[in-house]
Amino acid sequence: MKPFEYRRAEDPADAVAAVAGEPDAMFLAGGTNLVDHLKLGIANPDLLVDISRLPLNGVEELPDGRVRIGATVRNSDLAAHPLIRERYRVLSQALLAGASGQLRNMATTGGNLLQRTRCLYFQDVTTPCNKREPGTGCSAIGGYTRNHAILGASEACVAVHPSDMAVAMAALDAEVVVRGPSGERNIPLAGFHRLPGDKPERDTVLEHGELVTAVLLPPATQSHSAYRKVRDRASYAFALVSVAAVVSMNGDGTIREVRMALGGVAHKPWRAERAEAILRGAQASEENFRRAAEAELESASALGDNAFKIPMARNTMVAVLREVTGGISNV
Repeated sequence: MKPFEYRRAEDPADAVAAVAGEPDAMFLAGGTNLVDHLKLGIANPDLLVDISRLPLNGVEELPDGRVRIGATVRNSDLAAHPLIRERYRVLSQALLAGASGQLRNMATTGGNLLQRTRCLYFQDVTTPCNKREPGTGCSAIGGYTRNHAILGASEACVAVHPSDMAVAMAALDAEVVVRGPSGERNIPLAGFHRLPGDKPERDTVLEHGELVTAVLLPPATQSHSAYRKVRDRASYAFALVSVAAVVSMNGDGTIREVRMALGGVAHKPWRAERAEAILRGAQASEENFRRAAEAELESASALGDNAFKIPMARNTMVAVLREVTGGISNV
């Protein structure tokens, strides 16, 4: 491991100034992802700025009904918080589906959003990887591709984003609050992570020195929600495919509003906008669920080993829609 300087930030402004002023500085919070990367040689900072003791660990309801989640709230605490369990069930489910209990006790909200791909080639510093070393190539293309993207991939990168929490937040229309050298800005969660394009080394739209300070959830509505994760084993495994859905219904069995996001299929939490457009105002029926899922996955492209993800994503979308609309089918 490369030697580095360690500094504990006094407040958010101090943290931002410290990282912004050093090109090879990074923030450190729970460390569940970054410490692994330090040991593997994927991350080689000159300076680590510890933000874990900053006053960013609260969950509170704002006067306008939104809920503010501090960036250093632990995943276990967030999943168990009464506001989240009672009003944002899909988020609590997603958090509890991620990692192990020990990791959830350390991982933070901000860190979870910023965790990097678990692509085997990204983790192996002996192999070419455009995400780890831009311009070296993508070993996954033509290699082992079972866990890789079926949507939004590029010739430079086919990796997927690993977060469960971020998928639920995308379906909730959350916003990420960021503080940087120029002040504070809010970024819609759906636009926070990037598709790889020709710059797969950039996971998000954050600029160097910008610190995630909170996530804002919109006021809870009269809706049903669910998160379903399909994986190789029952716990401590990343998603092959996951689906988060938030749906509100009209009294006549039609869908008033729907928001869906998919995980395990793209370089970012994939907002299912095509499916949403078909489902809004439509009868909650098996036929419409399948039509929406087919439309969303029309542009999906398999790499060989991961062809199973396309029907898996379609069937998982249908199953979650069936669940959140009360099991309505064949209408």
